[in-house]
Amino acid sequence: MKKIKNIIISLVCMFFYNALMSQDTVTTSAAINWMSIEEAVRLQQNEPRKIFMDIYTDWCGWCRRMDAQTFSHPVIAKYLNEKYYAVKFNAEQKDSVVFQGVTFFNQNPEGNRSSHDLAVALLQGRMGYPSVVFIDEESKVITNIPGYKTPNDLEPILNFILNNLYISGNWEEFIANFQSEIE
Repeated sequence: MKKIKNIIISLVCMFFYNALMSQDTVTTSAAINWMSIEEAVRLQQNEPRKIFMDIYTDWCGWCRRMDAQTFSHPVIAKYLNEKYYAVKFNAEQKDSVVFQGVTFFNQNPEGNRSSHDLAVALLQGRMGYPSVVFIDEESKVITNIPGYKTPNDLEPILNFILNNLYISGNWEEFIANFQSEIE
């Protein structure tokens, strides 16, 4: 009887684990027009926009959750597609990347969890995932923000950066008056 009880408990745990994992691995490629950093910089030349860069890793559970819950939110996806160039960058990718005239590499592409030099530069060596980086219309880094963000967390940040309020604005005053489009 005890053996049957353990089997049932194991099956129930596996069911909940699988349900949780399948929820986290939903892709959002249809919702957000993700592109490479090179493509975003090229597009900036004809239509200047800020770049929103999601820096993630394949093994990061919070990154998958941000994909599934934040980047799939219709308000966030619409805002990123219409107002920014959205870049998704794997911080451990093996391919070289050219940004601001410099070629960046993963110095140890066969290594376990080896960070790409572009991710290290953009995150200023603080390698936490997920992280987002905001880049201005001239391809200069505005700021990076580490950690998981819900749609409600990310929406005001997107607006604050887009409208250049980070230059002279007051975040506390802005957030006190911010009108969210998220219900």
